[in-house]
Formats: sequence, C-alpha cells, structure tokens
Amino acid sequence: MAQKSKKTDQSKHEKDDAGIKLTVAGKKRVFDVNEPKLPEWIEKNALTSGNYPYDKKMPRKEYEETLQALQIELVKLQSWLLETGERVVALFEGRDAAGKGGTIFTLRQYMNPRTARNVALPKPDETESGQWYFQRYVRHFPTHGEFVTFDRSWYNRAGVESVMKFASPAQVETFLAEAPTFEKLIVSDGIRFFKIWLDIGQEMQLKRFHERRHSPLKHWKFSKMDEAGITLWDEYGKAADRMIERTHSAMAPWTIVKSNDKRRARLAVIRRVLLSIPYADRNISAIGPEDEKIIGVGPDFLRHASENLI
Repeated sequence: MAQKSKKTDQSKHEKDDAGIKLTVAGKKRVFDVNEPKLPEWIEKNALTSGNYPYDKKMPRKEYEETLQALQIELVKLQSWLLETGERVVALFEGRDAAGKGGTIFTLRQYMNPRTARNVALPKPDETESGQWYFQRYVRHFPTHGEFVTFDRSWYNRAGVESVMKFASPAQVETFLAEAPTFEKLIVSDGIRFFKIWLDIGQEMQLKRFHERRHSPLKHWKFSKMDEAGITLWDEYGKAADRMIERTHSAMAPWTIVKSNDKRRARLAVIRRVLLSIPYADRNISAIGPEDEKIIGVGPDFLRHASENLI
C-alpha cells in the first residue's frame, strides 16, 4: 500500500523542464516559479481562491485609517499590561506565505519592543533536540507586563516536521496528546493565550511564492522548503486539519483567519486581540466589529474556509 501511495503522489506532482504539474481547484496545471511572468490562471483566481469571500482587496486608504485606530488601541493595551503585570502569548501558524511575519510586524509596529517580543526560533540544536519538546519554547514565555508573539511555535511538530518526516509518527502523536495539557497549564497560570491560524488559498500561495522568487528584496524568503511545499499542498492541509481538530479546546481555542487579503487579515487579528482583553480605556467603537466572513473559531470554520482547497 505504501508503494502505491508513493506512486500516486509522484503522478500528481510531476516535475519537468516546464515546471511542476499540479492539480489546483480540480484542474491540472503547470507552474514554473522561475518563469518571470505569472500565469494568468493564478493572477485571475488568487484573491478568491480557497473560498475567499471578497473579490477585491481592501482599499489602501480605508486600511491605513482603520489600522491607525487599532494601533493606538494596541499602545493603550501595552500600557495596561505594564501597569497590571498581565502577560500575553500569541502564536501564529499557517501555510508558507500565509502572512504570519507581516501580521506580527503590523501588530507590534508601535509597541515598545522591550516588552513586546517576537520569537522565531531556528531548528533545534543538538542540546535542544535532547530536551523535552516544549522546553525551548517555554524559556521565551513572558514575565510581568510582556506581550510575546511566536512566528511559528511548538506546532512545527504537527505541521512541517510531520509532513517533511523530520519527526516520527510516534513523536507527532505524543505531541498531539500532550499539547492540550501543556496549553491548559499556560492558561491556568493566568497568561492570556492566542492561537492564530492564517488560512490561504492555493493560487494565492503560488502567487506569493512567485512574487518572492522574483523580488530583489524578498527572494531570500523563497526557500527550498517552500519549493518542496508546492507539491505537498494536500499533505499540509491534512496535517493542519488533524492538528486543529486534536488541539482545539474551549480553554485554548484556535482562531482561524482567511488571509488571502493581507490587509483584512491583519485588521482581523488585531481586533480579535483587542476585543479579548479588557484593558483600561478600551474604545470599542474605534476597534469596530469583527468581519465574520474571514474570522472564526476551530475546526468547523477551518473546514468551511478550506472546502474548495483539497
């Protein structure tokens, strides 16, 4: 059975001189990331891919005005954290090119970096590989008044490590069993905890990969891992479904954000944080209501968001 499955995967994702053969939204396609011109079928379908509910990006002026109001609230939130000693952890997960780094940057842009830290860990070294899996992450947790974001987190084990076979099935299963207990301890200790999954359509991911590959400023962001991931769309989708199904809970829920439009996604994430924490002088009208078309909770919302992806 394993040999048959491997053959099937190879036939679905063949690579030749013309590019990578893929099945996208039920159609056979060829994508060559090295070709300077973006294929029309990607350009045309990128924004609405993956059942995204908008066919136009949010206008820049509307985005910038809304963002400024939200960032003012974030500064107020940070002042309250320092006064009260409250602690926040927000981890960001999602497929490659889903917008994690840009969302974290926008969230932290005007916060004092001394007490608003971002953690983006490299692969574990020899010492860390021999430790309890969660140990290297815990050392970066906040003290009084700190707001800590994780650009990828312990969920590497259920995502990249699982799909790329960097972790064994037994290691992945142990992680999925332990993570809910670990996170219950985080919340029980009084840390305000956010788990955010940024969801992206397949054509939009291909478009962003293409932009990275051909940008003189961002080409370093397109890695061999990204290139390999192009052919593993379904595998990453199944891993994400399993991860969120097994680790979503009332105490530590997954927030799902459809992120084909980076502007709307960034605003949605910031709003969720601001509406979840009762900081002093919070201006609810300035924050505004959530856009329920693109933000929801748990595996049911993820399935709805991804129903046309696989």
